[in-house]
Formats: sequence, structure tokens, C-alpha cells
Amino acid sequence: MQRQCQLIDRRRVILRGMRRRGENGFPYRPQVLERSFAILDVLAESTEDLSLAEMEGRLNLNKSTYYRLLRTLEHHGYAEKDVGTGKYRLGSKLLELGSKAVARFDLATVARPYLERLSAQTGETALLGVLRDRQVVSIAVADGRHALRMSVTVGGKAPAHCSSLGKAILAFLPESEVDVIVRLDGLKSYTRNTITRRSELKAELAHVRTQGIAIDDQELEAGLKCIAAPVQDQSGKIVAALSIAGAALRLNRKRVSKLAPLVARMASDLSASMGYRPGPIVATPTAPMRTGNGSTSTSKDVGSSAQQTRALSRARS
Repeated sequence: MQRQCQLIDRRRVILRGMRRRGENGFPYRPQVLERSFAILDVLAESTEDLSLAEMEGRLNLNKSTYYRLLRTLEHHGYAEKDVGTGKYRLGSKLLELGSKAVARFDLATVARPYLERLSAQTGETALLGVLRDRQVVSIAVADGRHALRMSVTVGGKAPAHCSSLGKAILAFLPESEVDVIVRLDGLKSYTRNTITRRSELKAELAHVRTQGIAIDDQELEAGLKCIAAPVQDQSGKIVAALSIAGAALRLNRKRVSKLAPLVARMASDLSASMGYRPGPIVATPTAPMRTGNGSTSTSKDVGSSAQQTRALSRARS
């Protein structure tokens, strides 16, 4: 109730100051636009459709004024009226505009400041990786203060089953997709710590889902340890993973326990910048995965959405 009152007070201030000149570099702030945006804000903040009376109480506007604006928004698809209840909700035009805006996101560019911040906070090299052709590809890197034995560059690839970035993504894919990757690429051994059995990988990915964090404990290269967390887009789908990489001697158990929440929090902040709000994690693939025999795999969710959401929430808190 207090939050709703604060929102109403904020809108009143906005609506009273509509005609101020020179604010934010603009010669004026058109009243009709300010009021239209206020209407959209009210609809966006409500979890249910709103009647005219409910909107009137939240907007503090003359009924005839906001009704004319609402009808205009409805005409252009920015608001929709339920013919059965007569109540209003956001329109599909906003979904269309939002999808176009999201399509223009350059994930590497958006992630850059988060990687740099994470690298500065931890002193370790920070990376952003995506799954491409069953391998993890680094699409952004921020070098840390501490040098790495192995070269980490944009475009570098790594097997998914033995990298923290890969496991952070695999853990939230449909199990059928993971099965296809394992069948086509196998579980090649790179060090004595590499997971080479399907049962072990399945258990490891279940642990990642529980913790919301993936660890590469010298599984790809001896002496290298990495910590990763998944990144979600506005729909809740895992689209990438963010990690730090450092020397295993430096990243001991105590330090990993300290740094893992930082990695998870930065992944959460990056997800939020892409429009994600806490809710179910989408485990549906972006496209059918080829199985090698001309057929495509079917999707099977890994764990419940509620379990996945709780895991990531715990890791990021």
C-alpha cells in the first residue's frame, strides 16, 4: 500500500511539472505524452487488468482526459480492452516494439561494463560465453590484474562439459539437448579432473542447478580454475554465462566461496539490464538441435522452473 501511494505521488509530481522548460535539454515536455506514459506505467505495474475506476484512482487525472488518451492508446495497439470485462491491459504493440529493441542488443557490448567491474572486484579475468555448435565461445573478455597461463581471447572455444561457462549453460538446457551434445562430441578427457562419464555429468549439472553456480576445477587445463553463473534474457531463457578464471592455487576453496556470490550477482545484474525480472527460467531451445542423423531432438525441461529460479536467487543473494 505504501509503495502504491509513493507511485501515485510520483505521478502527481510528473503531471504537475509537465510544462517546465529546459529540463533534460528539451525545450518542453508535452503534456499529452507525459499523461499517456503515466497511463502505460499504471497498466505495466498492475498484475491484473484494470477498470476505468481503478485507473482513475491511481492516475489522479480527470476521467474524461485519461479516457480520451486511453482510447487513443487502444486505437494504436498500446492498450487493449477485454471485451468481456471492459478492463484494460497493455497492448501487443508494446510487445512488438520490445522485441525489436531486444533484437538490437549486442550482448557483448551490453556485458562489457559488467565484465570490467567483475574483473576489477576480483582481480581475475572475466569472460562472457555463449553456446555455439555445441561448444562455448567467448564473446567478451576483461583481463584481470593476475596473469593467466592460458591465453583467453574473444572467439576462443572450449568444450561445454569441462568449462564453467559450458556447465552453467548446459545445466539449464533441456536434457535432450545435453544428450545430443554428449552423443555427438563425447566427454573427452583433458585433465585428471575432467568429467568423462554421462552419469557424472548429469550429477554435476544437477548440482549446478541447485547452487546456481558452476565450477571448473582444473577440468579443462591443469592449474586453471573458473567460476560461472548463467545469464538470462527478458524471457528468462539462459542465453549466456559469465565467469572469472584464475590460477587454481589462488582460487582455493575459501576464495571460491567468497567470489562465487560476486559472480552470481554480476550475472544477475547483467540479466536485469537485458530486461529479465525474476520468474521461471525458460529451458526451451532457440531452435531444434540436429542429432547427426537428419532428425531433430525434442525438448524436455530439466527440473522445475520454481526449483531453477530458487537456485539462482540463492546464488545471487
